[in-house]
Amino acid sequence: MQMPDPDPRILARKGDIVAKLASVLAQGALISDETGVRAYECDALSAWRCPPLAVALPASTAEVAAVLRICHDEGVRIVPRGAGTSLAGGSLPTADAVVLGLSRMNRMLEVDYASRAVHVEAGRTNLSVSAAVGEAGWFYAPDPSSQLACAIGGNIAMNSGGAHCLKYGVTTNNLLGVTLVLMSGEVLQIGGPWNDAADLDLLGVICGSEGQLGVVTEAWLRILPKPEGALPMLLAFDSNEVAGECVADIIRAGLSPVAIEFMDRPCITACEAFAKAGYPDCEALLIIEVEGSEGEIRDQLARIRSVALRHNPLELREARDADEAGRIWLGRKSAFGAMGQIADYICLDGTIPVSALPQVLRRIGDLSKEYGLAVANVFHAGDGNMHPLILYDANKPGDQELCEALGAEILKLCVAAGGCLSGEHGVGVEKRDLMDVQFTPADLEAQMRVKDVFDPGWLMNPAKVFPLAASASRRGGGAAAAAGAALRDI
Repeated sequence: MQMPDPDPRILARKGDIVAKLASVLAQGALISDETGVRAYECDALSAWRCPPLAVALPASTAEVAAVLRICHDEGVRIVPRGAGTSLAGGSLPTADAVVLGLSRMNRMLEVDYASRAVHVEAGRTNLSVSAAVGEAGWFYAPDPSSQLACAIGGNIAMNSGGAHCLKYGVTTNNLLGVTLVLMSGEVLQIGGPWNDAADLDLLGVICGSEGQLGVVTEAWLRILPKPEGALPMLLAFDSNEVAGECVADIIRAGLSPVAIEFMDRPCITACEAFAKAGYPDCEALLIIEVEGSEGEIRDQLARIRSVALRHNPLELREARDADEAGRIWLGRKSAFGAMGQIADYICLDGTIPVSALPQVLRRIGDLSKEYGLAVANVFHAGDGNMHPLILYDANKPGDQELCEALGAEILKLCVAAGGCLSGEHGVGVEKRDLMDVQFTPADLEAQMRVKDVFDPGWLMNPAKVFPLAASASRRGGGAAAAAGAALRDI
């Protein structure tokens, strides 16, 4: 994986740049020593690392704006960072970049139950949003597997989803407004605690932009009333393909469970050893959750059972109470930690049409054999958001490169099946050089022109999303600068 060479002029001026940044931050909010910055050299995609020039930890939107203004004037690249849970290298620094960490901006600013909205700072963790409104009977729907740690700002950057996105949608479906700081230090308010804003859908542009356009410091989020109840069903099958066919038939039947999760044998085995959830001995299992009143739950489970029985499941288990429901979910919630105990792995994030699940799962099995690397599948099957985990040995020469090559083939397979490169993890550096598999040169040019408008100098989150060859000529270009002047006209 290639990263751009650091700018020697920036490295030579490190002392002066650090001094200017220190002047606008509180004591202890700037890290520039060699040992300190190493804590920020990678995110959860730890295969690639690079210590940054410095790390700024602002405590307010005003401080973020001050940091960006200095870096803009000095020509210093900025890498926004939430909690560092990105699985696509979304906050991987370059040696001449300043990491802008938002972890200290974690306040709940306002709760407006009448408008069904909350106003939070971008460093607040996902799960803590629901915790803050839970006692009043509300919750925030997007629930990434890392929700205990991941930050709202990162969720917005990657348009994160989670197990319950089948019913409630991903971040963009639950985002009402943001405070965005441009690279120049200008602060924009986009949207707010209402359903729809007038004019262009700038909020839709910002959500999922991976820190390419600006830094989100605050957000208005939609909250929802908690359902009366919820219960999961566990289905076991003797093959991945049959499990995939069952998912496709459930969706085809017009049923709307709140979640459909898939796990295959390698993942089931690891999770059972780790969490001891009581999973059956099978090749694949589905966890299907429904919610509503007691009558609605029983009706939905009965209809799903009717579809599932046509696929001859090895076991069909319906949770009878909260304890059994918790055990069914226990292994799935432990999957990524469980797999990490047995091998190094890269977690992919391709998305496919649900109808293509059987053939794509079959082909992933074939590719696994061809490359000689095990692949464990655990993913949000209801919306076709695949998460193949490719297992490898980081200490074995050539294994990581082989793993990356296999990952590229699987992602190409997803696109060929009618899907896309990412469902919720983002492109980052992991999929950057595969963007031309999904997009034409004209598509990429249109996307880069949007970045030109918001970040004319191409200083925001360098070497992410766009292939290096395509973006090499943009930084500081005259056309980019001219486009930037148009932002106030939007």
